[in-house]
Amino acid sequence: MALKKTAAQTAAIKQIIKRCSSFGKKQHGYDDGTGLPHDVPKGHFVVYVGENRSRYVIPISWLSHPEFQSLLHRAAEEFGFSHDMGLTIPCDEHDFCSVVSIIRS
Repeated sequence: MALKKTAAQTAAIKQIIKRCSSFGKKQHGYDDGTGLPHDVPKGHFVVYVGENRSRYVIPISWLSHPEFQSLLHRAAEEFGFSHDMGLTIPCDEHDFCSVVSIIRS
């Protein structure tokens, strides 16, 4: 059963990366044909958190961290992957910052 969960997590991560790489392609103000905003460095993506949808630029490497995967699964359950407004994490901004501090340590 753990193998199925890992395969499902891998599939979800692939979907997230695919969606993140296409977010900017439908908007203006993006550079050199990559579809990425000027302020998002290579190897990063944008998430929106909390009631005010605060914007955070996150390293792609965090996608494999168990704490961040938990947030991604909550996002998939609540919002799915079919929206064009960026990846929204359904948690309080303070809780998100706590997860970020765990990942960085």
